[in-house]
Amino acid sequence: MRTHYPRTRHLPWSPGATADDLRVTDLSGLRGREVVVTEKLDGENTTLYADGLHARSLDSAHHPSRTWVKALQARVGPYIPEGWRVCGENMFARHSLAYEDLESWFYGFSVWDAEGRCLDWDRTVRFLRGLGIPVPRVLWRGEFDERALRALRLDLARQEGYVVRVADGFGAAEFGARVAKWVRAGHVRTDTHWMHAAVVENGLGARAALWDVRSGVAV
Repeated sequence: MRTHYPRTRHLPWSPGATADDLRVTDLSGLRGREVVVTEKLDGENTTLYADGLHARSLDSAHHPSRTWVKALQARVGPYIPEGWRVCGENMFARHSLAYEDLESWFYGFSVWDAEGRCLDWDRTVRFLRGLGIPVPRVLWRGEFDERALRALRLDLARQEGYVVRVADGFGAAEFGARVAKWVRAGHVRTDTHWMHAAVVENGLGARAALWDVRSGVAV
């Protein structure tokens, strides 16, 4: 069954929230728990299954920026259990930020099993590594500490923001309480939406070839 990725709520101190965005009003779902804070990447939310993929919209049409990730799904799909889904960011096309040293054009950030539970972070990393898919850079990990998160300093010319999630697994109904984001102010800084402009590839770094091999690309 196809399932769209939930909207991630903004942390109370996220400056990039607009009037249309959802905000976290109660942090009790994070307090007292171990959390993992990862870099929020500026790409297209994409979900992979054993037998296909889609962008955030379940009926997303073809776009040239999705060709590469379709080939990735064809390689790793046989290793995704039936009913599971891999959620991540398609980084092929440049959006508002230009990347020059990516490990892959697809980064995974959560894996959901057939019962609709999000795997714990460590199991997520192991599963994705087995598919040949990297995860976003971890910026901080520990028991939830609002002061520590507020003190995080990003390079706002290069980084969109960060995502905080509990390290433990959780059910779909808990998503709004277990995952939140911080986004820089005025994040979208282009006049034309990326989907209506010429596709400009983000740059790959030296490690990308290793991830390609892990995901099944012929040497």
